[in-house]
Amino acid sequence: MDCRLGCGACCIAPSISSAIPGMPNGKPAGVRCIQLNDDNLCKLFGKPERPAVCHRFKADRDICGTDSQQAIQIITELEQLT
Repeated sequence: MDCRLGCGACCIAPSISSAIPGMPNGKPAGVRCIQLNDDNLCKLFGKPERPAVCHRFKADRDICGTDSQQAIQIITELEQLT
């Protein structure tokens, strides 16, 4: 599965413990990453300063569901379970 352009769920719902440019302590779950632009596209995509955890994330129907709202719900539930 390819990422849905403009979804941004993986940059909003989960916590990220590694440093992100502009967010040196990472980000808590449910907080929008500072590196998302107004179209929910990552400003660091393809750049070396993009965190490894973000680079390793691969879209999958089980995680991303059928639309952006479902992706937020699934990732939020997984975040709460861990």
